[in-house]
Amino acid sequence: YYRLRTRETRLSEFNQTEIKAMLGSYSKVLFVRDPFHRLIATFLQGMGISPSFSSFVQEVLDSGMHNSSVAWKPLVSLCQPCLIQYDYVVMFGFLRQELGHLLHQAGLPVGSLLPELTDSQVQWTYRWLSEQMFSELSAQQKKQLSHFYHWDLAAFPLSSSFLSE
Repeated sequence: YYRLRTRETRLSEFNQTEIKAMLGSYSKVLFVRDPFHRLIATFLQGMGISPSFSSFVQEVLDSGMHNSSVAWKPLVSLCQPCLIQYDYVVMFGFLRQELGHLLHQAGLPVGSLLPELTDSQVQWTYRWLSEQMFSELSAQQKKQLSHFYHWDLAAFPLSSSFLSE
């Protein structure tokens, strides 16, 4: 498959036989992050031009599912977990533990490649940020966000997400 060597070819550009051959020959890893945390990170990185988190969320909701940015689009629509059988699913917030296992399985050195922050620090920080940002949203926005990310919340173990509440 000559196109396998190109850097930016999308999976959708291959036929079914090529896709099946490629997916069967790779270890497939899916990195999952709470969709509300993804929204917060996107807002803090300045990818939205909104002055407040609430107005940014409204822009996201108004953009709809099909016009939304990859930065906040539901993960299920991006990575097709129902169609692709992933070998590993790594949850953000448990990166050190899960990446250590993944690197060990791949036969790579574990210690030197892992992030410096501990998972508990990351979890605490995002819990605090989530509380602050979630309080800015109206009841309707909270409900709409839960609906927008319904499939992500159903597909992945995100029970601690503010959107699950």
